[in-house]
Amino acid sequence: MQIERNDTLRRDLKAVALKAGSNGCTVMAGILTDPYTAKTVRFARTSSPASPVQIDHVVALADAWVKGAAAWPQAKRTSFANDTLNLVAVSPSVNAAKGAGDAATWLPPAKAHRCTYVARQVAVKAKYQLAVTGAERNAMVAVLTTCATIRVPTVAVPPLGGFPFYAAPTPTAAPKPSAKPAPRPVPKPIRTATPQSPAPVQVVHPGAFCSPEGDLGHTRKGTLMRCSMKTGDSRARWRSA
Repeated sequence: MQIERNDTLRRDLKAVALKAGSNGCTVMAGILTDPYTAKTVRFARTSSPASPVQIDHVVALADAWVKGAAAWPQAKRTSFANDTLNLVAVSPSVNAAKGAGDAATWLPPAKAHRCTYVARQVAVKAKYQLAVTGAERNAMVAVLTTCATIRVPTVAVPPLGGFPFYAAPTPTAAPKPSAKPAPRPVPKPIRTATPQSPAPVQVVHPGAFCSPEGDLGHTRKGTLMRCSMKTGDSRARWRSA
């Protein structure tokens, strides 16, 4: 199925880029206009199972099984599952919504593609002689009567190569952070000398002993006094200055 998957991607995608060394087979990138939704999907090969593009069986395998494929030999089942006539690239969400539906239970949301889709189902079922239910036939007729000129399609396997090789995008180096300017030093506050209050002048009593000699004081009335000694004094006393 990997070969047929790549065949389908080369056929259905635009702006295809191939893997070098894969003999022009493996699709690495491309752009799909989803035929079921008409939306644009960008494809890039990844190792994750959640691919942005899936390959749908136009006639679902489960639908084919109950309408004749159950009696086929294994080789015919394998041929049917890998037939590019029955394969189309679509987006995952719409592929899941379709499931195993036939024309009676599911049609593409993009109405402009319904004629092509139903004509493709007719081509596949005719090629493999699969049964069509009454409800399915009515749905097919209802769609095809709106596009009477459409023909039953034939799909060829696209040739290998013919597209440029894929070149992985060169990672861009993250810009270096610009150097932050060095923080300016915070100036230290200038300390100014706090003027000291003059020492309070002590209140003294005239004639009282004092110390040290030469110290000053004043009386309660404001008279300036000095601690001094006179001849014959054993200790200094407060005397008028």
